[in-house]
Amino acid sequence: QVQLVESGGDLVQPGGSLRLSCAASRSISSFYIMNWYRQAPGKQREFIATIPIGGTTKYADSVAGRFTISRDNVKNTVSLQMNGLKPEDTAVYYCNTAADGFVIWGQGTQVTVSS
Repeated sequence: QVQLVESGGDLVQPGGSLRLSCAASRSISSFYIMNWYRQAPGKQREFIATIPIGGTTKYADSVAGRFTISRDNVKNTVSLQMNGLKPEDTAVYYCNTAADGFVIWGQGTQVTVSS
């Protein structure tokens, strides 16, 4: 079963930038959809961004225009470039896909936006 490992989370000041990466344990070229979600303390996990193979990316309204999702089917990674970070972006960020009949989640990476 494919495994996903997120990295890149950190403590950053408001207005700063981070780039998260999600590495898959095998080729993602056949994974139609790759997604990013996040979960803030005391809140439900929420959708952030999606990137289908050869399709149009989509974003949650809360991050549109600030975050950019991309995928590299050669390196088997999905990235999330986050600019203009706000304190309300503080959360654990997860990547996600569906493969082999399963929904796959990574372990998450912590992003904290604070001065």
